Amino acid sequence: MPSSRPLRADARRNREALLTAAREAFLADDNVHVEVIARRAGVSIGTLYRHFDTREVLVAEVYRHEVAELCATPARLLEQHAPDEALRIFLLLLVEHAAVGRGMGEVLESILATDSPVFDDTRNEMARALDELLAAGTAVGLVRNDVSGRIVLRAFGGICGIRTEGWRDDAERIATILYDGLRNATAERS
Repeated sequence: MPSSRPLRADARRNREALLTAAREAFLADDNVHVEVIARRAGVSIGTLYRHFDTREVLVAEVYRHEVAELCATPARLLEQHAPDEALRIFLLLLVEHAAVGRGMGEVLESILATDSPVFDDTRNEMARALDELLAAGTAVGLVRNDVSGRIVLRAFGGICGIRTEGWRDDAERIATILYDGLRNATAERS
């Protein structure tokens, strides 16, 4: 069980290095070993296991970290882009998120098979992020008002569940089609 005490600066750096190395490794290889992750992070395998008891715990933490980062982007996107463009960019970020998830596939599937709250919490966070973007687009008449973030996530489950060569290109194309369908048909198209 993790300690509730704050981590020392060097331990915090090691933990962040491990999470970064794990994310990059999971993007590149769906079957990466923890020894490779530790080496890429510049720490010993013992250090990895001091922070993460098992590979599954590491995967769950990378996943939580990814979702938190992803769900923090709508406000920034809305500051920088029109609401419909912010939504389009976010949909493509969901494909990127799925790419990381695919690299953790087997372990994520085993976590899904348990009562882990990881996926309930993250699904709710992603649905709220999408709801924020959809509401902003609806408020200015650019996005249809009859779709919720949860519905868009369900569509993405199918899009990102593609298990073929070149899946990512296909997922980005399908995300673009989904985006086109989310735009308000009565809004002027540029």
